[in-house]
Amino acid sequence: MPNTEGIDTITLAELNSEASLLTRMDRKYLVPPGDTQDVVDYLAPRAQVLQIDGLRHFRYASTYFDTPGLDAYFLAARKRRRRFKIRTRTYLDSGLCFLEVKTNGSREATVKDRFKYDPDDADRITPDGHLFVIERLVESSTCSLDEASTIAKALVPVMDSTYSRTTLHLPHDEARATFDTELTWDLFDPDGRRLERGVSVGHLNVIETKNPSTASPTDRLLWRRGHRPARISKYATGM
Repeated sequence: MPNTEGIDTITLAELNSEASLLTRMDRKYLVPPGDTQDVVDYLAPRAQVLQIDGLRHFRYASTYFDTPGLDAYFLAARKRRRRFKIRTRTYLDSGLCFLEVKTNGSREATVKDRFKYDPDDADRITPDGHLFVIERLVESSTCSLDEASTIAKALVPVMDSTYSRTTLHLPHDEARATFDTELTWDLFDPDGRRLERGVSVGHLNVIETKNPSTASPTDRLLWRRGHRPARISKYATGM
């Protein structure tokens, strides 16, 4: 995980009030660990690092849900505009959990809606979760009510992902960058049972920039270093 010593800090409440960016332009990059630290060092004078209870690096666990036919996976693989992603995200350090539905808005902007969830239900969709998924898929014009209902009823867990995340806020640029390290994936079988696979990619990190519209200093530095945005997702990569 990157060294953030000496970087000013920001609290979660401050970050949410200044840069929640639930509607945003995302760019993802696959970057070796050495280059990851160079990016953090370059941003340090203008950045604030998220700190909660003295911690700057946070463990995340995500469970991804799809239909038996892997509709969400294939829509993303084929780069369809009206694609979606459904997952639970658990913040392992705090125990908070959310059910999240990600859809594509206008001009390829990512829209993320979240619903507070019981961590004990992180690997299943509850009745309230089904209603939330249907509502978001319909209101985002991703699909019709009948299609959304069919999708929601069919959802099963297909993959787990765990990683460590460090978040930098760039207040003068209204932007954010996240640095995901120590990524691992575990798949589920068709009956929803976890397979002991445990694939990891320690030789690569994922840097994700989150901006209202224009490229951020993080993007521009990565471009100068020869890194280009990659059409990847942790879900698609793990599958």
